[in-house]
Amino acid sequence: MHTEQIVRTFVEYFEERGHHRITGSSLLPPPGDPVLFTTSGMHPLTPYLEGRPHPLGRRLVNVQRCLRTTDLDEVGDDTHLTVFEMLGTWSLGDYEGPQSLDWGYRLLTEGLGVDPGLLHATVYGGDDRTGPDDASLRVWQDLGVPVELTEGENWWSNGPVGPCGPDSEIFFWSGDTPPRSTPTRDDRWVEVWNHVMMRHRRLDDGSLVPLPQRNIDTGLGLERLAALLQGKSSVFECDVFAPWRRLVPALWPLDEPSLRLAQDHLRSAVVILGDGVRPAHTGRGYVLRRLVRRVLTVLWRDDPSRELGDLPEELVLHTLDHFRQDMDPGDVRRQLAEEERRFRRLLERGRQVLARPRFQKPLRDEDFHYLHDTHGLPRELVTSLRQEQQERQDR
Repeated sequence: MHTEQIVRTFVEYFEERGHHRITGSSLLPPPGDPVLFTTSGMHPLTPYLEGRPHPLGRRLVNVQRCLRTTDLDEVGDDTHLTVFEMLGTWSLGDYEGPQSLDWGYRLLTEGLGVDPGLLHATVYGGDDRTGPDDASLRVWQDLGVPVELTEGENWWSNGPVGPCGPDSEIFFWSGDTPPRSTPTRDDRWVEVWNHVMMRHRRLDDGSLVPLPQRNIDTGLGLERLAALLQGKSSVFECDVFAPWRRLVPALWPLDEPSLRLAQDHLRSAVVILGDGVRPAHTGRGYVLRRLVRRVLTVLWRDDPSRELGDLPEELVLHTLDHFRQDMDPGDVRRQLAEEERRFRRLLERGRQVLARPRFQKPLRDEDFHYLHDTHGLPRELVTSLRQEQQERQDR
């Protein structure tokens, strides 16, 4: 089942159950939101989750592009991407958790054809603030789905203060053996769908007070689900990456971890540029800059002559089309090429600065601060250049 069919099945299933589709927003969160990028479908809906009436009603469904910088170090494994799409549903003070879980189970098994024997659930086991989520536990027991009560897991919050509540997660078995163990004990159980029972607001002192309305907020990663439904071992093998897998290895021969990082970061850079962000020293622009420079560091490790200008326009166009963005592919490629030129100049300056006698000894924190503030050399770049120096000396 291709991703487009998954999206269509998901949206139509919930539309048939009274949900109205809302248009997914860009990666840029609404004004006043403290986060740099939209990390989940609920971000644009925060005012409505806190009680404001939504113009389309109390049942909503959408497809939202998201970016998570917290997963950068995990990108390259089988399940994490920097930019991805999240399928989401919401009940704004309408139905409760058991209904959401029942619909989720039936969509997976009846609508998408998942073998029920490959599913496992986790449920909040309670702590000194609130008791266990018995209602969700009963749903899974009645459906015959194995369920695990957790202690430190299955509590969702949007930061140290704000809306929060227990959640129940649905896992899909990805192993090549019959399912075994539980999600907290075997990482072959892959989380695919989280159902949050958003009932509380956490205050500055850590206490919980009831929200004006009891909401349901669910999120399902599209690429992760697609990989599992398509029988693939990683998100990089699902159909949305097909042109990248076809073109990039022939252009830049890389080992598998480096290939995954290059594909993810370049694809993410295209989407960020498509939403109007430009490289900069701070904020969103710095996230974009960091992604591009991480790719270049990988590409130049084996061959410094590699250039982003060689990136096929087909890949840029494919990505912009997939994420429904109307930026000119030529403009995207020009932005990438200009950032590459900046990085080459920075590397050359960095090598000259670090060749000075002052920096031939082990560097202290004040050295890193000086190099950053005076010469614009971030710590991670200094570390990389020092390693490069050492490798040249060892040859």
